[in-house]
Amino acid sequence: MHSDNSVLIRAPRERIFEVTADLSRWPKLLPHYRYINYLEGAPGAPESRVKMACYRGVVPISWESRHEVRRDRFEQHFHHLKAFTKGMHVVWTYVPEGDAVRVTIVHELNFRVRALGPVMEPLLARGFIEPVAGKTLATFKQLLETEAAGGPPIE
Repeated sequence: MHSDNSVLIRAPRERIFEVTADLSRWPKLLPHYRYINYLEGAPGAPESRVKMACYRGVVPISWESRHEVRRDRFEQHFHHLKAFTKGMHVVWTYVPEGDAVRVTIVHELNFRVRALGPVMEPLLARGFIEPVAGKTLATFKQLLETEAAGGPPIE
């Protein structure tokens, strides 16, 4: 299963990357995120293992991931280690586009029970992955563009 979400954000690429790659900020900035706990590593480390939890509507979901921040490439990578999305690889990219930056989240998943893949992959993509990623990007867009236009700084 391949799934992607993207958004154009009118703010400096460095700032977009700084804010979105700092997972410790997510529960404060993203209303649908319940918590992010560091199991290994710490905020700002190039690699960490985290337990992440959010809501899809009213449904609570959680998973464990290895998180890698590649500052030199403006990328962040997640490799899901547990839960229904175990084995999924997620890549965030930040590509300048005119006066904005296209932030894209790509999800790649081969459901671990191959016989169930044709049913589970589209269900997970449309029911959970794409809605959560879309809400995450839309919220970051609003926060970062407000800050770039002179609004309150993101803390």
